[in-house]
Amino acid sequence: MTDKIKVGVYGGSGYAGQDAVEILAHHPNVELVFATSSTYAGDPVPFTSLRYIPHAEADLSTVQAVFLALPHLASAPVAARARAAGVKCVDLSADLRLDTPERFAKWYAHEHPHPELLPVPYGLPEFNRDQIKGADLIAAPGCYPTTTLLGLYPLLKNGWLLPGSPIIVDAKSGVSGAGREPKPNTHFVEVYGNFSPYNPGRVHRHVGEIEQEIFKLDPQAGLLIFTPHLLPVDRGLMSSIYVTLKDNYRSADAQALYQDTYHDEPLVKVLPPKQQATLKHVVKTNRAAISLTPVSDRYLHITSVTDNLRKGASGQAVQCFNLMMGLPETTGLL
Repeated sequence: MTDKIKVGVYGGSGYAGQDAVEILAHHPNVELVFATSSTYAGDPVPFTSLRYIPHAEADLSTVQAVFLALPHLASAPVAARARAAGVKCVDLSADLRLDTPERFAKWYAHEHPHPELLPVPYGLPEFNRDQIKGADLIAAPGCYPTTTLLGLYPLLKNGWLLPGSPIIVDAKSGVSGAGREPKPNTHFVEVYGNFSPYNPGRVHRHVGEIEQEIFKLDPQAGLLIFTPHLLPVDRGLMSSIYVTLKDNYRSADAQALYQDTYHDEPLVKVLPPKQQATLKHVVKTNRAAISLTPVSDRYLHITSVTDNLRKGASGQAVQCFNLMMGLPETTGLL
């Protein structure tokens, strides 16, 4: 492909939107045509010669693809307009991640704004590469689900988990995961020197998304117990995952399973035995890193880390975009 693909970014001034703009501005196959922001309309768009425009002024006839870094409920209407205009779309919001309007209503306490769009391919390439290739509309996963699902994938794919045994996820996200809009609990004076859980157990909205994808791979998997925490850093996400294996599998053999599963994955690195994954392995990169700790023969601890704004959001969205457009998957990401 010689001509550059014309692309727009809705919500380009939010944290995920800014990272999308930065990646796309340096992407060799992309011409960034517009970035929208109703709050910062008229201000310069970093990494480009553009200025932000209001969402309503974005002209879909000028682009071939758009990225939607908008809040849930605001994103689906734009996705519907984009598809009606023949424009490919990668949605970074939660609007299209759940397969049915009923599941969306359960977890977001609101009727789905465009149920006719569902279901949409789930934009986790390591799970759904073939579905993403050539697709017109993709639901990019959230940062917590991406990090957690990558940590579980080899076990789910190969049926290693004890049926009915709970999957316990203790997850921590940098403050940028809460978005750019100021909130009392994300102010510097509240976060600095502090560490706090929120929405523990089974009430966080991402539980529905994570379980949906878990059960596609392993319908006998147990209950997900998921507790996120607000980590006093700007970016980065860590999922500490605790699982029980079937009687005929040993946790000491999981290292080989993970290395074999992810051997050809360019954006997932399995660390050597006894080395622990940390945020420094991934921050400001588009990769995930995973480490494994056998606790006993049947109990395994997995640490999975990503940059919540890159592999957990915009970097992964660009990875999906590359697949949609028939480009090498890691273009602009390494």
